[in-house]
Amino acid sequence: MSTAELVNHRSGRKLALSAVAIVASVVVFLVPFAFIVLTAVKDRQQSALLDFSWPHQFRFVQNFIEVVQARDYMLVIAFINSTILTVASVTGMVVLAAMAGFVLQRRKSRWNGFINFLVLAGLIIPPAVVPTIWVLQKFGLFRTMPGLILIEIAFGLSFCILLFRAFVSTIPRELDEAAIIDGAGPLRLFFGVIFPLLRSVVVTVVVVQSVAVFNDFVNPLYFLPGDKNATVQLTLYNFSSQYSTQYNLLFMNILLITIPPLIMFLFFNRQIVAGMTSGAVKG
Repeated sequence: MSTAELVNHRSGRKLALSAVAIVASVVVFLVPFAFIVLTAVKDRQQSALLDFSWPHQFRFVQNFIEVVQARDYMLVIAFINSTILTVASVTGMVVLAAMAGFVLQRRKSRWNGFINFLVLAGLIIPPAVVPTIWVLQKFGLFRTMPGLILIEIAFGLSFCILLFRAFVSTIPRELDEAAIIDGAGPLRLFFGVIFPLLRSVVVTVVVVQSVAVFNDFVNPLYFLPGDKNATVQLTLYNFSSQYSTQYNLLFMNILLITIPPLIMFLFFNRQIVAGMTSGAVKG
């Protein structure tokens, strides 16, 4: 096989793989999203069929108003609760994980192995619900927003520490030494020199963990029960019961709570990839 034929063969394979990837993406992501949109704008009778068909009449505005007004504007309250939970939790994750990743990467000690084991254990070992509720009750944090914020931070911290530690390894130690020679203390060294260089991985952590916390269903259900404490995922119960389900309103609700994470991923897709691959070469 000549060089030209080999190049053409490889190009053809790349095009074929690209076409397969595009088709797979359409099937996995766009088709379900289209089904959600179509069902959300149908009337109650047609939506109960759960088929992939064009609506007989579009009821976007009517369904939207019914969803927002359901149970005394519970969805609006849920969006406020989810926003507070997401902003506070992700802020705590970023600050704590960045500091922990910096210390683990820069300061080697005999405790590093044990601490790294704990970080990995946080990713592997599933959380125990009943003991966690017992601890929250002892501290008076059960059924409170601060308690759930601490839970979200604890469950997401391990993943964030691994990302920050890998990225810190790519920052030259000479920057630390120069800042120390100039008289910078530990806090000034971190927040004035190191933290501004972590922008790409900070964006990655913010987007990924924001979507994870915003879409979290289990933790608010267990640790923050009550209608006034509802988050966006728990509002899905508004239109589903044991005997009947309003599928048009249910899918409209799903559509509304899916849009914010989708927008974040569309706007910060490149930053997410850059942050996830930072530190992959140099560990």
